[in-house]
Amino acid sequence: MQTGCQGCQSQAHQFDIAMAFQPIVDIQTGRPFAFEALVRGVNGEGAGEVLGRVTPENRYAFDQQCRVAAIEGAVAAGILDTDARLSINFLPNAVYSPVACIQLTLKTAQKTGFPTDRLIFEFTENEEMVDSDHVGTIIDSYRKMGFGTAIDDFGAGHAGLGLLAKFQTDYIKLDMDLIRGLDTSLPRRMIVEGVLRIAQSLNIVVIAEGIETVGEYEALRAIGIRYIQGYLLARPGFKSLPSVTLPGGDRYAAVA
Repeated sequence: MQTGCQGCQSQAHQFDIAMAFQPIVDIQTGRPFAFEALVRGVNGEGAGEVLGRVTPENRYAFDQQCRVAAIEGAVAAGILDTDARLSINFLPNAVYSPVACIQLTLKTAQKTGFPTDRLIFEFTENEEMVDSDHVGTIIDSYRKMGFGTAIDDFGAGHAGLGLLAKFQTDYIKLDMDLIRGLDTSLPRRMIVEGVLRIAQSLNIVVIAEGIETVGEYEALRAIGIRYIQGYLLARPGFKSLPSVTLPGGDRYAAVA
């Protein structure tokens, strides 16, 4: 078994990054089920500016540094005062060995006191997969380690349901393009209902992303989606855990 790799261990590439946090809300309770860590520059620069500096040569170091920044930033923001999970985006192509490349993450969690069973790792179906079998190995390994896994932007890439046939993660996150105008589009509603039925039969939790209107929120509730994320409820908080505001005015502080 591979126990180390130069890519994961290299400190040759340093990124000036921080994290913003956006809640994934349980609409049954109105409280955050998890917070997704979103990469930013140290002064709040957008993700596009940061990701524009990532190359095949430095993506391994970037992936590792994002994991550290996400855990340390969430703990500093007060996530340990909640029972919310922490969802971290990762690059499957930056993982040589699931066991070797997770060691810095585990050390960071131990150092900060963050329970590893509250970690979720997201990967997007839009990322080019050099080796789909390797991605499957990562998912299986993470599950055995007690982490949650999620397919992000589900429905936006070329793979769609074909990806779900290969990888059964714990969560799938419906892309905002499927959600936009859901309340006025019968085809979108039928697609979301169909995906939910498939996911439920596979014991996969569905999360809807990008909710911006009360109509979308009410349509998702009617369909049976429990977990949602979007500007309607809370914008990302830079280095902070934002409060959640539900339609109707109910407001829930992330940290009491």
